[in-house]
Amino acid sequence: MTHHSRAPREEVSAGGIVFRRTAEGVRYLLIRDSYKNWGFPKGHLEADESPDAAAVREVHEETGLRHLDMKGPIEIIDWNFRFRGRLVHKICHFFLIEAASGQPRPLRREGITACKWLAFDEAVALVSYENARTVLARAQALLDGESPA
Repeated sequence: MTHHSRAPREEVSAGGIVFRRTAEGVRYLLIRDSYKNWGFPKGHLEADESPDAAAVREVHEETGLRHLDMKGPIEIIDWNFRFRGRLVHKICHFFLIEAASGQPRPLRREGITACKWLAFDEAVALVSYENARTVLARAQALLDGESPA
């Protein structure tokens, strides 16, 4: 007899690796959350919302940026954690999003305490989570791949 309550609860979210091309090269947008962790804008899908739409909405909600150009999927990451004794399986769809203009403002009501544009090396060093570093490296590879090496 299998207990249904033992199955992990699945939570799907979506996020954006937001970039901008500057005279000094590509810059990535990092946000700092209320726990002082640096990462990328992301959040849960709303009812009937597609992951790419959710990613754009979350970037806008957490950074205030409006001119967002969806470039396409980067990858889907997943991890497990326990919440009140229950196993939760989190899945996050990450997308590459260009924000050519606009000044990001951390939306404090969303728990965002800072926004920062950083070069790839600085961004990788600052990001708090290993799986987010992996996504960032993949984003960099996609952007590098735009022009044949």
